[in-house]
Amino acid sequence: MINTKRSLLAAIVSISLMGCSEPTQHAQPSVSAPTAQDAKTFLENAQRDIAKMQTPAAHAEWSYATNINYDTAAVSAYFNEVLSTKVATLAKEAAQFNDVDVDDDTRRQLNLLKNGLTMPPPSNPEQAERLAKIGSELSAMYGSGQYCREDGTCKSLVEMSGEMATLRDADTLLEYWQGWREVSKPMAPLYAEQVTLANKGASELGFANVSELWRGKYDMSADAFPKELDRLWSQVEPFYESLHCHVRAKLGEHYGEDIVPQDKPIPAHLLGNMWAQTWGNVYDIVKPEQEMQVPDVTASLNAQGYDEVKMVKQAESFFSSLGFEKLPESFWERSMFQKPEGRDVQCHASAWDLDDKDDLRIKMCIQKTGEEFNVIHHELGHNYYQRAYKDQPLLYRGSANDGFHEAIGDTIALSITPKYLKQIGLIDEIPDASNDIGMLMQVALDKIAFIPFGLMVDQWRWKVMAGEVSPEQYNQLWWDLREKYQGVMAPVARDNDAFDPGAKYHVPANVPYTRYFLAHILQFQFHKALCDIAGDEGPLNRCSIYNSKEAGEALNTMLEMGMSQPWQNALETLTGSPQMDASTIADYFAPLKTWLDEQNENRQCGW
Repeated sequence: MINTKRSLLAAIVSISLMGCSEPTQHAQPSVSAPTAQDAKTFLENAQRDIAKMQTPAAHAEWSYATNINYDTAAVSAYFNEVLSTKVATLAKEAAQFNDVDVDDDTRRQLNLLKNGLTMPPPSNPEQAERLAKIGSELSAMYGSGQYCREDGTCKSLVEMSGEMATLRDADTLLEYWQGWREVSKPMAPLYAEQVTLANKGASELGFANVSELWRGKYDMSADAFPKELDRLWSQVEPFYESLHCHVRAKLGEHYGEDIVPQDKPIPAHLLGNMWAQTWGNVYDIVKPEQEMQVPDVTASLNAQGYDEVKMVKQAESFFSSLGFEKLPESFWERSMFQKPEGRDVQCHASAWDLDDKDDLRIKMCIQKTGEEFNVIHHELGHNYYQRAYKDQPLLYRGSANDGFHEAIGDTIALSITPKYLKQIGLIDEIPDASNDIGMLMQVALDKIAFIPFGLMVDQWRWKVMAGEVSPEQYNQLWWDLREKYQGVMAPVARDNDAFDPGAKYHVPANVPYTRYFLAHILQFQFHKALCDIAGDEGPLNRCSIYNSKEAGEALNTMLEMGMSQPWQNALETLTGSPQMDASTIADYFAPLKTWLDEQNENRQCGW
């Protein structure tokens, strides 16, 4: 996953925030009930104060990310605490207008401010402090976690994940899988306490619980949103089942059907990934037997003398071909394209907008590979989205819903097809369509295999936060959902005190996950709409919108809206429909689906 640094406000409200029991200038005691004009004045003052604070906080965070040391850590932590406390306080104060009759625009801004909190702190100072401490403890448990063998040798998550990508020994894979989940076991009581405290904070904001708060961020009722997700999943499920059937059969041939039974879910440790969320690392086991002609972009980049900056310049030219203005000169002066000598940095690729206006940057330790070439296009997609909505009010500077930002980056990456690579001179000829099966298989193992995992993580959290299951049932619910949606099972029996959800970073870090499910649906819908606008009449998987000013104009119209209107309106401006639609996935992968059905003809599918 690529993290997006679209604005500091967006980053701040996605973490557990410190509470503040003192009233501020925006919530002075009044003898009369608050009015609609009071709400407007409150929002004006709130956005002005946040704007003053978030730019220096963003610079401090950038300094820390690109030069990790004691001092930059201290400064970044200080600014984050100050800003997060202010945002938490303002969110609480916004709740005083819950029953005030205000216009739609004012209500939208109040809701965005109030709904921005992820784990809302209670107003009780001791409980707020305890909530913040639990969040820090959970993050520390995950960040410092490692698996240590009996001989005293220890392995980090990064080391184990790297080995699991290519390791084909079932016993060692199981050892790593079980070893990492020992790290999360002590998290269980802390997580349950955290849910209790955050639910108190949510009730003070006017929500039944944190589950309702999270589900209510999507311009529809909190009860309707999960049904919408299941509707989308039903459109993808037949293709996923075909992919699952083929992968299980091939894993059974490789490991033996005693390890991979052909009538049960796939054991979770055999899919090349610590969480079985993407399956691209087992491509060598499940790929088509016929030889495929796949463009070697890495070799072409090196042969043509591409360095890190030239790779970014080429990605910029993609957007220029769509009619977007070139990136500001400050982008080239201030971005980090390579790991600097002599200092520690966060190499994880991310796109930044430090002043909510024009100070756009990317942070990457670019490797001269085809994969990184795709990532650069993806990251610039975030930057151009950030610039498009810069003139909106502060609370509207973000993606239409939290799935749009990632979807835009991925949509652009879908246009890096052989057609585009030939147009920019990185390959000499476009392989014929008989080679598409291998490419589509690689894409499906990452993107389609991920979709049910992207769906079930928050399905689990919503039930937990709503109190539908007790802490003793947390782990059982986790595996019930994984079997239901993914057809993946725990490779060994799990004890009642296990807390396997905590083995996934986003759970102890309280990062909402539905955004990734939505992004994986929306990117194909966006791609189809843009290809239609560009007039590309070929197969969807071969389309590139490069050089289409019409596609660029349509895309920018949607991007400029930011969060100013319900996401349904933004979606309709580009696709002509206000409804998310996963049927375009079937169009994109049609050749692979035909091939999979042929392979599965005499197999028992399902679980």
